[in-house]
Amino acid sequence: MSNDFYKQVELYYNTDAKDFDLRYWQNPVLQRIRQDFREEVKRWKFSNVLEVGFGTGIDLIHFAKTHPNTQIFGIDISVEMQGIAQKRIDDEGLKNVTAFKGSVEDIDVLIPDIKFDLVYVFFGALNTVEDLQLAAQNLQNSLAPDGVLVLSFVNKYYLMGIFIELLKLHFRSAFARLKPEWGGYSPTKYLPSKCYTPAQIKSAFSSMNLVRNRGYSILHPAWYYIRINKYLGNKGRRMLWKIDTIFNKSFLWKYGEYSLFVFQNGNNIS
Repeated sequence: MSNDFYKQVELYYNTDAKDFDLRYWQNPVLQRIRQDFREEVKRWKFSNVLEVGFGTGIDLIHFAKTHPNTQIFGIDISVEMQGIAQKRIDDEGLKNVTAFKGSVEDIDVLIPDIKFDLVYVFFGALNTVEDLQLAAQNLQNSLAPDGVLVLSFVNKYYLMGIFIELLKLHFRSAFARLKPEWGGYSPTKYLPSKCYTPAQIKSAFSSMNLVRNRGYSILHPAWYYIRINKYLGNKGRRMLWKIDTIFNKSFLWKYGEYSLFVFQNGNNIS
């Protein structure tokens, strides 16, 4: 891996770590999407699981409690995020969680003796890998023969976001994701990252079976449109969530803020 690339990514998240939880707990859209991601993980049976990009450990803690007999592992590029997550693990007295610092390329070095039943990535940590094809190979190599990947990505073609930004006359941000490198969500800090189309993601993981895919925030405003979501209220957001559920049955699933993919090793799909 490129030390310079991942140093930039780590610096961004080290700076972001302090306010990460506060931003999440104040945002009902993020909370609902996260819970939907979790439900996808819970569809599967696993005796061990790996999270790539665990942040402050919110989901490590969650699955350690819901699956107390399961070995939970995590890997994250940020030493500050790892520190917060480790303190949370220690404070909870959890013995079935191990949180490592590293990138997806380090999995076979940090955890060489385990093949995982399931690996999950929430909220687009794979958008900040240097080489998606290499990351896909590393993830597949980390899996058990019938292992499962539950992966979410920041989507390249978020049509509603483009439309909203054009209405606001924010032309640069409207088309920022279409560039070869995206700068992340922050208007003041740069995160080296890339946005992918569903076709690019499927190509990177083409040696695995695609079980299902889904889009998020297709018509529903993305989590960072805080004023719009506040104006819509709980009732309006619930209605748009239901509409997005319908859109997921059509080609429109490809054009949300996030896309979720489930891939499985082997010839048999559970």
